[in-house]
Amino acid sequence: MAFALFLCVCLVLLTGFPVAFALAGTALWFALIGALTGHFDAAFLGALPNRLFGILNNQTLLAVPLFVMMGLVLERSKLAEQLLEAMGQLFGRMRAGLAISVLLVGMLLAASTGIVGATVVTMGLLSLPAMLKRGYDPAFASGAICATGTLGQIIPPSIALVLLGDVLSSAYQQAQLNMGMFSPKTVSVGDLFAGAIIPGLCLVGLYILYTLWLAFRHPEKFEPINAVPLDRQLLQTVMSALVPPIGLILLVLGSILMGVATPTEAAAVGALGAILLALLRRQLSWPRMQEVLQETVKVTCMVFMILIGAALFSLVFRGLGGEELIHQALSDLPGGVIGATIIVMLVIFLLGFILDFIEITFVVVPMVAPTLLMLGLDPVWLGIMIGLNLQTSFLTPPFGFALFYLRGVAPPQLTSGMLYRGVAPFIAIQLLMMLLLAFWPSLATWLPQQIYG
Repeated sequence: MAFALFLCVCLVLLTGFPVAFALAGTALWFALIGALTGHFDAAFLGALPNRLFGILNNQTLLAVPLFVMMGLVLERSKLAEQLLEAMGQLFGRMRAGLAISVLLVGMLLAASTGIVGATVVTMGLLSLPAMLKRGYDPAFASGAICATGTLGQIIPPSIALVLLGDVLSSAYQQAQLNMGMFSPKTVSVGDLFAGAIIPGLCLVGLYILYTLWLAFRHPEKFEPINAVPLDRQLLQTVMSALVPPIGLILLVLGSILMGVATPTEAAAVGALGAILLALLRRQLSWPRMQEVLQETVKVTCMVFMILIGAALFSLVFRGLGGEELIHQALSDLPGGVIGATIIVMLVIFLLGFILDFIEITFVVVPMVAPTLLMLGLDPVWLGIMIGLNLQTSFLTPPFGFALFYLRGVAPPQLTSGMLYRGVAPFIAIQLLMMLLLAFWPSLATWLPQQIYG
């Protein structure tokens, strides 16, 4: 029945029914059927009020609305437009300079806004017409914009890492208690932020290397744009565009990594800093602020409703014996911990074709993470691997959200086939990054060890 519950939830989600209610409603039906047939003890549902109180009282999750607000304010302050113009002038003399500018600006936007939809739409409106006008392959141009937009998933401060950090913290404590450790260590959102920095930068580097390789093979498609002389005025323009977002990133991320502030406190500082930055640019009116607040409330409500639905789902799933089933299945796989990790990563990758990263984070990760951690995996490494894997869910058709976002602002001549062809190499690069991380786990674990000992 536990397997049937998971399968049924996936089928209901494919109908387009709201995620939170699909999780909760399906779980309640299976709880009723299980109680009637003697497969489910209704006493499990008695733990639901405590679970819900724990969700609403969770200080870490308070960072979600604050980071969302910070990203929305920065998006509406025309930060991307100024950054792209400055970077385009700086790299204009290079072949493929415009594409490299798009990748670097996308990286900075990812680190400052962390919102995939905002980055993809903004870059699509600003850079896609310019790239097509200069003869760039439409498939490559669309793929580069979509891929750089998804960097907000892995480059901190990232909302996805905040959610993943909270789930993994609970899973890590559960795994240690199951192994008889009654003073369990914890893994924090700050650990994941520190662990994601090097893999995130490596991923950007791989994107740029791929772009340069294409420019070497097809120079006619990557012509330099009109070069602006490299003088003091250009450097001032670049610095004025770069300093505010980089300063805000260092303020938010640095305060977390140095232990000065918790992720929630740093998110509050980031939101206030974004508002001040927008006011200084004279880009923040009261109607625009109302839009930001309304959108923040919508996103926050969506996340917390999914959390509540996932809490009910996990209780029923556990009551039906699903946790023991998964633990036994993963423990008995050939290859031990390596075989179990490969299977889990493959399942998460395939689920990314049909499910959003939030559903996978709240439904799938709590099922599999305790067993993998009991098998000896490092929680920070596992978190970054899952984060990279979830990043692909924004690019994989048919439900890749980055594709939908770009499709909405792309010119008519850019077909869906071009979009799918364009993102395929970038999905392969993300999988290559996962492979590198599998062979060199220290890419994720070295920096947290240096910072936190």
